[in-house]
Amino acid sequence: MPSPVLYSFRRCPYAMRARLALQVSGVVHEHREVVLKSKPASMLALSPKGTVPVLWLPAQARVIDQSLDIMLWALAQNDPMHWLPQGDALVQALQDIAFNDGPFKQQLDRYKYPQRSGLASGVADRDLGAQWLAQLDARLQQQAFLSGAHWGLTDAALAPFVRQFAHTDPAWFAAQPWGRLIGWLASFEGSQAYAQIMAKHPAWQDPAA
Repeated sequence: MPSPVLYSFRRCPYAMRARLALQVSGVVHEHREVVLKSKPASMLALSPKGTVPVLWLPAQARVIDQSLDIMLWALAQNDPMHWLPQGDALVQALQDIAFNDGPFKQQLDRYKYPQRSGLASGVADRDLGAQWLAQLDARLQQQAFLSGAHWGLTDAALAPFVRQFAHTDPAWFAAQPWGRLIGWLASFEGSQAYAQIMAKHPAWQDPAA
């Protein structure tokens, strides 16, 4: 059967979380690195919204074009590290991810790119986003990972976004009293998993007709 195909972009946090789940699941797939200014027609035909990641499952004639759905699909195929929580823990994880992808992502975008929102500065949104990061640090003071005793779905889903926030102003982030969160992020960025999902791929283009 033909392998799944992932359309991705190396620095996109949504694509990063999808790659993390595919990697840990061990699902064999083809990686197609997208140039955002020249998106492949094949990807746009599968997902007209034109954002990554997009996972094409040719054997099922199915397209999954939401990063969390790709994560859940991959972990449903194989979850050797027990990333996928159950019961109330899954409800909590999905709530955390929904806040990350909603209010926090909006604050992150306005902090990182204030001019896109007509703002002179992103400081106000930085400070709003910091409230969420302080909550995550407090959780990490009580348990080893955001998911609990071991790295899991919440950690993998949130880490690329916390990373993007941290890299917007690294000196400011490093000066915050979030020792556990800063250490958690450093461990992620120093991990073998991170190195593997951030490996560079040549740009993929549709074959000439």
